[in-house]
Amino acid sequence: MIQTLAGRAFITAIIVVGAWLLPGPVAHAQRLVSIEGAEVNMRSGPGTGHEVLWVLNKGYPLKVLRRQGRWLEVQDFENDKGWVARALTGRTPHHVVKSRIVNIRKGPGTGYPIIGQAEYGEVLRTRSKRRDWVQVERAEGQPGWVARRLLWGW
Repeated sequence: MIQTLAGRAFITAIIVVGAWLLPGPVAHAQRLVSIEGAEVNMRSGPGTGHEVLWVLNKGYPLKVLRRQGRWLEVQDFENDKGWVARALTGRTPHHVVKSRIVNIRKGPGTGYPIIGQAEYGEVLRTRSKRRDWVQVERAEGQPGWVARRLLWGW
């Protein structure tokens, strides 16, 4: 046990500096959710009396900004913000395409053949991740791999 004032000040300084040096994601981990219902309204405020801003489809990923009662304030990949009912969200990982068109490949790399394409805003179910690649599945069940930098979400 440190008995001196100088010793206590040193320990306090170490704790403060250590917390300051923590990388952003560890210190401020972002929580993602996805839409569970077939169609869910994103509203301008936390309640059904607020204006509907967007209608979101199943799987659409959202970053949670804060929680108020049974509502979540969320942000999407285009930085649009709104509110959704927490009960209509889940933790099933999805990504959304943030590039105009992306190639879906047979494996995790550009050396694998292209087996399909996805367009901007398309929601893809996340199956696994390998370094800079994400294994995804389209709504109709077609699996494949997309470069992570072209997607937003889990």
